Amino acid sequence: MAHLDLNLLRVVVAVADTNSVSAAARNLGISQPAASSALARLRFAVGDPLFVKTIRGMEPTPRAIEFVATARELLNRVNRDLLSKLSFDPATTRETFTFAMSDIGEMVFLPKLLDYFQTNAPHAFVRSVSTSPARVESGLESGEIDLAIGYFPDLKKNNYFQQRLFTHYFVCLLRADHPIKGPKLSLAQFLELNHAVVLAEGRSQEIFERFLEKKRIRRKIGLWTQHFMSIPTVIARSDLVVTVPHALGMYFARSGANIKMVKPPFKIPNIELKQHWHRKYHNDPKIIWLREVVANHFNDAVDEWKIGASMYSSGK
Repeated sequence: MAHLDLNLLRVVVAVADTNSVSAAARNLGISQPAASSALARLRFAVGDPLFVKTIRGMEPTPRAIEFVATARELLNRVNRDLLSKLSFDPATTRETFTFAMSDIGEMVFLPKLLDYFQTNAPHAFVRSVSTSPARVESGLESGEIDLAIGYFPDLKKNNYFQQRLFTHYFVCLLRADHPIKGPKLSLAQFLELNHAVVLAEGRSQEIFERFLEKKRIRRKIGLWTQHFMSIPTVIARSDLVVTVPHALGMYFARSGANIKMVKPPFKIPNIELKQHWHRKYHNDPKIIWLREVVANHFNDAVDEWKIGASMYSSGK
């Protein structure tokens, strides 16, 4: 019985269905000697002839009738439960979808995602988390996090897949009635102004800070903060300047705050925004569906944050 396998079960079921060893072999795509050998092994294993030759062909013994019924059930369960593809129905799912994203990422991605979920996955739950790079990695691996969306430069190991969505860039913000006029700061103005510096959990600001360090550009800093939410009030009521991702600048400018966007005096590397997932869930129907939703709603062709802001691109 230690050598009993699914192929032997298929043979005994096929012989029962056809009343013939040779016909069973043809149906299974194996040779007649291979089918006879398999049947012999089964006879030895159960201590019963299983099938005897009659004028109507190979007739099952009472033991074979019982054996075939069990074998057929086992094969059906294997095909149904183990070999069939997993399915996922967004319209009925009650699962929780967890995204890792920064606070700026929530502003850029969540509104569209929630609109889509409300219509197409109305019973699902959406959860957004902001955590350390190490916990993002472990969360994607464990399945606690489904996708990481935004700027996650640490997710480069072979176990993680990524897909580029679109490119964002940096702008400078001044109060709308600031004495400095024009669409772009000069280098002298940038160095003369006092700066607000945001040290948030999101990683995108690191791009700008590394750029300044590499170019050996030293600012005069008037404010350090860990939060973006205070920035529009601070900038609108001071002569400070701050450099932020352009989507955030557009959001603040649209909100009616006394703020204007101006172009930095140098070409800052852009922010490549991507979605990331663990290879363990690459073929999971839930994650496949989720990746398609994100890719369809966030790409260069439909990027709502590029409208009216392309003139501020750091690549121009």
